[in-house]
Amino acid sequence: MPSRPVGELLREWRQRRSLSQLDLAMRAEVSARHVSFLETGRSSPSRDMLLHLAEELDVPLRERNALLMAAGFAPAYPENSLEEPQMKAAREAVELVLSGHEPYPALAVDRHWHLVTANRAVGLLLEGIPAELLTPPLNVLRLSLHPEGLAPNILNLEQWRGHILARLQRQAAATADAKLAELLVELRGMGGGGGVPEVPDFTSMVVPLRVRTRLGVLSFISTTTVFGTPMDITLSELAIESFFPADAATGELLRQAAEAARRSELC
Repeated sequence: MPSRPVGELLREWRQRRSLSQLDLAMRAEVSARHVSFLETGRSSPSRDMLLHLAEELDVPLRERNALLMAAGFAPAYPENSLEEPQMKAAREAVELVLSGHEPYPALAVDRHWHLVTANRAVGLLLEGIPAELLTPPLNVLRLSLHPEGLAPNILNLEQWRGHILARLQRQAAATADAKLAELLVELRGMGGGGGVPEVPDFTSMVVPLRVRTRLGVLSFISTTTVFGTPMDITLSELAIESFFPADAATGELLRQAAEAARRSELC
């Protein structure tokens, strides 16, 4: 199947970012006429111009390679496995962040929300979940909303579900990733039956995750960490999700559990 014209792809990314040709031209410091000619195929972009426009449009690295190939150029960004030797520093950085976050849960996911690695504290949240749901590749969003996964233990499930669906919808729209769009459709069919999610409590600063565990009810807020200025596709698509105690009781329960586990290991 032949690739689509690069001008057509550029136009789609510009429209996805809700920019006019003039808007993009001003950002890229070129003429609107030049942008128009590139989109219609009357002019062919140079490699540098294509990368410049992709940067201004915040096109994901994977899709920047697609733009380059559509224009007849070689890909600019490599895609290496985290297990490869040249990724050692990045791999160690991820493990350092995860282990340093203990006794609180933290995990790393790829662009489709498949689990890459996690710290020991995540195990507490997975206790009691059927083994078949934990078989790799483990999709953490699917697991969190699955009726046999984490969902039965989430006390504010509809609120958390609404948060997940809204976030995934934004991500799918921003990246034009078909697999994320498919995942969104699948998750909308879970739990709430595909209806309108519960409206979050806008009096709260963030949406918490309130989950029932063997330690009792734990309440978390989360943050996302990504690599700054990545030049590798794998790193550009890797995200670390870190969960922090949303209240003093949660923090104390997790610290006590970690201390008990440490003493048990010493015995």
